Amino acid sequence: MGLLEALKSKVLTADGAMGTLLYSYGLDNCHEEMNIIRPDVIEKIHGEYIAAGADVIQTNTYGANAIKLARYGLESKVVEINEAAIALAKKAANGGQFVIGSIGGIRGVRKSDTTLEEILTAIREQATVLIDGQIDGLLLETYYDFKELSETIKMLRSITNMPIIAQVSMHDPGVLQNGLKLNVALQQLEKIGADIVGVNCRLGPHHTIQAFEGVELPERAFLSAYPNASLLAIEEGKVIYESEADYFARAAVQLRNQGVRLIGGCCGTTPKHIEAAKKLLVNLNPIITKEAKPIQEIVIQEAEPRNAEPLHEKVKRERSIIVELDTPRHLEINTFVEGAKALYNEGADIIMMADNSLASPRVSNIAMGSILKLQHNIRVMPHITCRDRNLIGLQSHLMGLNAVGLHDVLAVTGDPTKVGDFPGATSVYDVSSMELISLIKQLNEGISFSGKVLRKKANFSVAAAFNPNVRVLDRAVSRLEKKIEHGADYFISQPVYSKEKIEEIYEATKHLDTPIYIGIMPLTSFRSAEFLHHEVPGIKLSDEVLERMEACEGDKVLEAKEGVAIARELLDTAVSRFNGIYLITPFLRYDLTIQLMQYIKQLDEQNKGVKVNA
Repeated sequence: MGLLEALKSKVLTADGAMGTLLYSYGLDNCHEEMNIIRPDVIEKIHGEYIAAGADVIQTNTYGANAIKLARYGLESKVVEINEAAIALAKKAANGGQFVIGSIGGIRGVRKSDTTLEEILTAIREQATVLIDGQIDGLLLETYYDFKELSETIKMLRSITNMPIIAQVSMHDPGVLQNGLKLNVALQQLEKIGADIVGVNCRLGPHHTIQAFEGVELPERAFLSAYPNASLLAIEEGKVIYESEADYFARAAVQLRNQGVRLIGGCCGTTPKHIEAAKKLLVNLNPIITKEAKPIQEIVIQEAEPRNAEPLHEKVKRERSIIVELDTPRHLEINTFVEGAKALYNEGADIIMMADNSLASPRVSNIAMGSILKLQHNIRVMPHITCRDRNLIGLQSHLMGLNAVGLHDVLAVTGDPTKVGDFPGATSVYDVSSMELISLIKQLNEGISFSGKVLRKKANFSVAAAFNPNVRVLDRAVSRLEKKIEHGADYFISQPVYSKEKIEEIYEATKHLDTPIYIGIMPLTSFRSAEFLHHEVPGIKLSDEVLERMEACEGDKVLEAKEGVAIARELLDTAVSRFNGIYLITPFLRYDLTIQLMQYIKQLDEQNKGVKVNA
């Protein structure tokens, strides 16, 4: 009798966590490598779960693909590790238990590190070994990215008829990371070929049961659940799960009452949990009819109307100027505020503020932005870096920005901490700038990063960074195209110091409908010019510019005057090609920026009626 045939008439008990027991034995390196260097331990764990009553055990292959094994330099051992895992599980299952091959999800919120094509190639390699091992099914587990799971099932269905168990993981009960309801997700997985659909990991028994209350019985497939022992806790730096076996067992019965037929355990569960569950499940028949609990739909309110037109709309038809004025590195803010007022009164559409540029702490741009907006009615645009905040901090920060009406943001990766004032500080980088753009757009739909409904839509206009100062501009443009796919509304370039580069940018990007603001920053001295050219990532100066600034070295007034002259010459080309101009103010020298703004007005008067690229 096969696995699917058994599930027609029985509730089957699966095994629990492998990693939890390996950690308890002090084996905290690559768990999958234990199949070949400590097979005795793996076989022992399988045996303990079988002795506890497990009807189904999974191979120790959750991360046994080339992508995950590469972290340990073991990518060449995919076949050896998977074959060893199959042999160990089959040897332990001498009482007729079903053996299923575990394949773990790769993507979380972060998607840019590995392409979907690379993932499918790695999983195909692993799955081929598992299929050739003639096991009883494949278990796809801990998938947060629904597209990754869906495409994996489609790929596997093209190479095997073996039973497929597809399990999603949720941050919040009943909803996936992308906002899809669990019931809908499981129905979709069934339609594309999964034989058993369910959930595992992240949530404990209570929330797993809660999630299944809104799930209907599948038409053809069966339901599965592998909850964690509980929500995790940290004790003396170690992850622990506080859950008694009898509580887990009672929860297993409640999962059965929700129609689940394959019940096992994930993180924190042990043979004791499985033994307790089996004793209560062994005499229970499967549920064949069920009325799913109606899901209370939360109405998502529309975003509040913006006070001003989004820049990416305005710049498509007329001149638009963004001015950057970085917040101070000290606690005296009056000069900054006076500068922002002067620039805004001169005609800047918005005052942009970096987010601890060059990894050096400055007064919070959300704090200064709130002061400028609420006290002086100045429109502002804060940068948001991926460096300083984890996902919790990023969402909280964005929710705060939306709450105070700061709806214009620039999503950037952020300079690494080693270049700043605290080189020993930790860089977070939970996500890339591309993923951050997508997540901000998800907030615009009223959906949390975790998929949870936020009750109201945000209203962000999202700019993305563009570095044209590269050897091969086509590659930089390809990145722009990817950022557009992620939801970027417009682009803001690094400062450019060559007329030829501006022309090159125009030719390379004129096919894009997404507007670009060209960055111009006046130089203040030869020393700062050399610093920018040699030490600041993403900025390169031409030989001509460096020579001109060097000729003025030592005369501060003359250096600043020459820096403005160079910027004006660059603007001659920039304003003829682009509606969007981005002026970067150096060292709070907003007087220099004002001179350039006035020059742009002169040029626009001279060029009335001449069409330029947005």
